[in-house]
Amino acid sequence: MPRLALYTLIVCLLAVAAAVVSFAQGAWFIGVVWVLLAGLSSNMTWYYFKRNRQPRGESVTS
Repeated sequence: MPRLALYTLIVCLLAVAAAVVSFAQGAWFIGVVWVLLAGLSSNMTWYYFKRNRQPRGESVTS
């Protein structure tokens, strides 16, 4: 797994944990922000993982 994909996966997992804690404490607004950050970092993880698996010269969208 590429290094950037691993870092963004760690950020995603930490954001999910922070969202759970925020919702459990009743901080709904902050929980929603953490969920949005988890979604963004999840997409970044997927992008970096897929970009590394493709042969050079191909576009990301194909």
